[in-house]
Amino acid sequence: MERKLRLGQWPAVLVVDFSCGFTDPTSLVGAEVTESVLATRKLLDVARRQSVLVVFTMIGFTPGAEDAGLWTAKSPNLATITIGTRWVATDPRLDPRPKDITLVKKGASAFFGTNLAAVLVSHHVDTVILCGATTSGCIRATAIDLMQNGWPSLVPRECVADRAPGPHEANLFDIQAKYADVVSLADAIEYLESLGQADTVRHSRTARF
Repeated sequence: MERKLRLGQWPAVLVVDFSCGFTDPTSLVGAEVTESVLATRKLLDVARRQSVLVVFTMIGFTPGAEDAGLWTAKSPNLATITIGTRWVATDPRLDPRPKDITLVKKGASAFFGTNLAAVLVSHHVDTVILCGATTSGCIRATAIDLMQNGWPSLVPRECVADRAPGPHEANLFDIQAKYADVVSLADAIEYLESLGQADTVRHSRTARF
């Protein structure tokens, strides 16, 4: 029997690695993921109307990638994702806002080496909607850490992408089985809209304490 996680009333949308370095096919680590980026934009438009926290994470290394550890030894093209270049900028189709939080990471999970957990706790987040790339890499790693850290999460299948359909589908199957609820974009939007109007439900993240 399929089990679903209990969702809260204080979600965040976490967009992992939809930076230009991964969404522009001319990048050495990029791919054609337009449909997933545009689906994520639809989700973000609803989230922003509901005053839901939006967090972007980006992979980025210093020139020469001396701060990459072993990762670039295994995947050398990642060394081209240099901080200060457009490859580490949020894809503009996602309409990033000054109020959004952006974290630079140097590992697969959005939690590894970042203060993401502190950000989610300080904003009283009790549910995470996970979007981004790649399904078999950073999305899977982040979904595992969300589960291990106690955050129920949704993964809208239209809002995540991989370089090939095989790894994408296999990892969505595994994520659904063990770590998160894989849902449709429509279901994720319905959840956000069920929270109520921004001026009544999202009035203050600190009012609960």
